[in-house]
Amino acid sequence: MPPTHESQRPRVVVVGGGFAGFYALRYLQRHLQADQAELVLVNPTDYLLYSPLLPEVATGVIEARHIAVSLRRALPRVRLVLGHATSVDIGARTVRVTSVPASGSTEVSEEPFDRLVLVPGSVTRQFDIPGVAEHARGLKTLVEAVYLRDHLLHQLDAADAEPDTEEGRARRRERLTVVAVGAGYTGTEFVAQTQRWLRRIESRWNRTGAEDIRWVLVDLAEAVLPELGPQLGELALDLLRDRGIDVRLGVTVADAEERTVRLTDGSVIATRTLVWGAGVTASPLIAGLGLPTRKGRLQVAEDLSVPGVRGVWAAGDAAAVPDLATALPAATPPPTPPTAQHAQRQGAALGRNVAASLGVGTARPYRHRDLGLVADLGGPDAVAKPLGLPLTGRPAKFVTRAYHLYALPAMANRVRVAADWLWQAVLPPESTQLDVIRPEDARLAVAQGTGLYGGTPAS
Repeated sequence: MPPTHESQRPRVVVVGGGFAGFYALRYLQRHLQADQAELVLVNPTDYLLYSPLLPEVATGVIEARHIAVSLRRALPRVRLVLGHATSVDIGARTVRVTSVPASGSTEVSEEPFDRLVLVPGSVTRQFDIPGVAEHARGLKTLVEAVYLRDHLLHQLDAADAEPDTEEGRARRRERLTVVAVGAGYTGTEFVAQTQRWLRRIESRWNRTGAEDIRWVLVDLAEAVLPELGPQLGELALDLLRDRGIDVRLGVTVADAEERTVRLTDGSVIATRTLVWGAGVTASPLIAGLGLPTRKGRLQVAEDLSVPGVRGVWAAGDAAAVPDLATALPAATPPPTPPTAQHAQRQGAALGRNVAASLGVGTARPYRHRDLGLVADLGGPDAVAKPLGLPLTGRPAKFVTRAYHLYALPAMANRVRVAADWLWQAVLPPESTQLDVIRPEDARLAVAQGTGLYGGTPAS
């Protein structure tokens, strides 16, 4: 394929700077000479977010910037285009990029490509539930994590100052109630870690203790942390309930208002904090491509190429990558789960196969067996399943933190995160409220950029 623009070098455009995009570009810049390809990354931020540690940002254990890996430093040969890829014209071989600079006015540009790598990742699944878009807050971006931390502190400060009247006590109950939706990693880790953090800083308030805060974790599924299997899921459920967390399975939110949440079992909970972690769905960009999908994720071949479209590959949360490691003979392989571990390794496979299309190396199918999953439940508590071995307590905590340090792709970030954990162990926990994020900027559609596409990410 000759270049489709004035440059004499083939232009490789990667949409998305998450794990898959980062590792694809890192492979390409290591294995291609500068004159063999021009590398372009379209991403709304100038960093790779190590999202598994977002709950620890929300609790102040880790400084927000320490889980943000600089793309410009790690990928010096890559031209970074800041903005959201809002559409792709396959025929014209261009990507439309929409950016929202500090001035607030939207800017639109076009990026031509010869090879296209679609790794826009996922967004929080909302469903078409009244009030969720307006009143729920997610935990998928740094903006959301920092906002949730400040919001919780603000609600507890306000509750502590409420007068001892009937109306004041009612408002106090609302402010001291937290409803989290989704008993997967996001919801479970957020509730467990935040509860432990607030126990450590309860001396901040005069009339409020950690035991006064009501925690409600709901999920339509019948298990907590189902990805870890029934044994560890039951252990996590027992631990949460032993801590006094109200875990309700088999129910979800029917509608939400500013000061109440109604569940599908008919119960109404007075609250001013609704944390939304009900799974993820592919970036809205995928739905607008007009290409075959599988449960909302773009269908790809075993080598991560998009069938029937020349020079286009996809992977990560936005792609239904065949899981060859778990497929039965003569059966259609299921898609790989949307985990950071798979996205990282698919990124390296993408880089190898794109390089092969440029005459460097040989393309191969993606195959990777899951190394295991981990979940941090705050304090000394954790559950982990490395290589199929179930662990709990301090051994699981050690494995969890060791895995995160290993998976962080920059040594500077590893050192800073490890130092944060060390200081957290020997110094009083952080409890300052900064109020640096406006509530409207932390809405799901704004914080995750889905408002640029229209519609609700529900599937």
